[in-house]
Amino acid sequence: MSAPEPAGKQKAAPAKTARRRSREFALQALYAWQIAHCSSREIVEQVKGYDGFERANAELAETLVRGVAERSAELEALIAPFLDRSFASLSPVERAILYIGTFELLDQPQTPFKVIVNEAIELGKSFGGTDGHKFVNGVLEKLAAKLRPAEFASGRRGAPRAAEPLG
Repeated sequence: MSAPEPAGKQKAAPAKTARRRSREFALQALYAWQIAHCSSREIVEQVKGYDGFERANAELAETLVRGVAERSAELEALIAPFLDRSFASLSPVERAILYIGTFELLDQPQTPFKVIVNEAIELGKSFGGTDGHKFVNGVLEKLAAKLRPAEFASGRRGAPRAAEPLG
């Protein structure tokens, strides 16, 4: 039997995977992209210089940034029907998270929708406003039901999910 943790001492958070770091860097890059209105090429080059980028999955980060920047109008059109306000009124962080999640639902079929939604929730908790992660969850769950109906229905019945490939 192990001794209880001393009062006030917390367990260390699990180490971030390379794929989680990639999503965090993509979020930061897409935030800057929205504010600075620069090209995806410029923003990809900028993100490669961020501190700690070498521990991320560079290919995934670049795919997310380029994919979102190049398909932003298509992604916005998919997201908008599930919002309770205009897309433009969302914070740049919420927009970036929803862009990333929607892009992954469309373009990364090897990643289970539950992983995509959970990763977006974690981004919202880390970078978004109070309860923003709940908003992101609601929108992406509805999008998953539309974009991946069979997988969504299967996931709702409690079917086992494949593990996300490690990055």
